[in-house]
Amino acid sequence: MEDIDVEVPKYFICPISLQIMRDPVTAITGITYDRESIEQWLLKGKSTNCPVTQQPLPTVSDLTPNHTLRRLIQAWCNENASLGVDRIPTPKPSIDKFHFLKLIKQLQHPDSKMKALKELDLLAAKNERNRKYMVEAGVPKAMLSFIVDCFKEDCVSGLEEALSVLFLIRIPSAEAKLLPKQNDQIIKSLIWVLGCEFNTQVMVKSHAVSALKSIIETASSVVLERLEPKFFEMIVGVLKQCTTRITQQGINSALHVLLDACPWGRNRLMMVESGAVSALIELELGSPEKRTTELILGILFHLCSCADGRAEFLRHKGGIAVVTKRIMRVSPAADDRAVLILSLISKFSATSWVVHEMLEVGTVTKLCMLLQLDCATYLKEKTMEVLRSHSDDWLKFPCIDKTVLTRYIK
Repeated sequence: MEDIDVEVPKYFICPISLQIMRDPVTAITGITYDRESIEQWLLKGKSTNCPVTQQPLPTVSDLTPNHTLRRLIQAWCNENASLGVDRIPTPKPSIDKFHFLKLIKQLQHPDSKMKALKELDLLAAKNERNRKYMVEAGVPKAMLSFIVDCFKEDCVSGLEEALSVLFLIRIPSAEAKLLPKQNDQIIKSLIWVLGCEFNTQVMVKSHAVSALKSIIETASSVVLERLEPKFFEMIVGVLKQCTTRITQQGINSALHVLLDACPWGRNRLMMVESGAVSALIELELGSPEKRTTELILGILFHLCSCADGRAEFLRHKGGIAVVTKRIMRVSPAADDRAVLILSLISKFSATSWVVHEMLEVGTVTKLCMLLQLDCATYLKEKTMEVLRSHSDDWLKFPCIDKTVLTRYIK
């Protein structure tokens, strides 16, 4: 229509797109918009106010189809078809919450189960409106129940679709908190998934870890205290083969899972026994993104709070070096964790070899440099504590800048 001189009635034009409305809907403010335009405005825009009146607008479910206006637009298009105006087809009925309730029921029947799963996956990927209705209809809980059933029956058919749906719509924290009795079975089921083989291996494992993160971060202390060695073996196993088995988002989800389990000493010991310390250092040596580094250093701090964890940390030749390297290169949060790790090593595991290693890899120099920055008072105190505790040994080495070191140990 851009090349055609046709005067379009102004009330046919969407205030947002400035194009003829194909599916006009009226908001509670009384203003009519094209459905796609107003939904994108509400779901992805920075404002949830009515673009015309600037009054607050609730969710997309409060948009009312304006059938009368749509028919007028269609009639006008037909009348002007000879002038090159395209006819606007009648939009398909909008999918609502009840459609998803129907699909959930179909999951109970073997003949319709796979078809329902595939439709849920397609609809979840289509738009945010569908995902909102899916949450309201209880699809997250239905998908988790389906995964548990697959685990009990040792059947992987449909898991790819179910995990994809969960990944797309997320598991609302409020809903996850309502599943305390099922948490044990859900966790065991998702760990079982990590040990299965799939054609789309990377995505399935990543989606499984993402779902596991949602469950673990809302789980009760009772559940977290009962985690088994296999749980940590599978999570650490995924991290060890992260380049071939999981996405970057999946890596961060796995790290979140470990970090949430760290407060319990029993869990820390099982992590150490599963090889977590070495796996984390190797992952960090690959120079990951900022958030990944913060998570890795957070977990290493917890693991180094126990003797076995420190022993494994020092057993890896790159441990002290990579933690030292990250100071002042990532973020204040990373500096915090790195200094606390070095403080634990310095206080409880400072053999002559360790003290020499800290000098050789530049730990002493980095800590002196950190003191020159505007960092937290407690962090400066921790840093000075490390420098003072072994200053006598470090001052014996000719390579050390004695002037700089003595400035901070007085």
